[in-house]
Amino acid sequence: MGIELIFSRLGEKADEVIRQLIRQKGSGAIVITSDRDISRYAERMSVTVIPSDQFQEKMERASIEIGKDIEQDEEEERGVKRKGPSKRLSKKEKRARLALKKL
Repeated sequence: MGIELIFSRLGEKADEVIRQLIRQKGSGAIVITSDRDISRYAERMSVTVIPSDQFQEKMERASIEIGKDIEQDEEEERGVKRKGPSKRLSKKEKRARLALKKL
């Protein structure tokens, strides 16, 4: 769903492949890396850079949110209905969903 995996060829350096992709894709791309050289290069090319650890946290939060959504759906199917503020998403959950939609 919008994630493209690319591998370097034998004898080809991965950093060069990444730089080439950054040049090709331009500012519409998102680069997930903790490599300083790649992140500096991407920033010079006006490409969004997300550190690997932050991306991992976002993915973990997303999997938790998906689990909560599944639980809510199951409760609704069993006839358990929630009322009031507990039904609403917290600010933190709203921000997490918004960040994930951007990815």
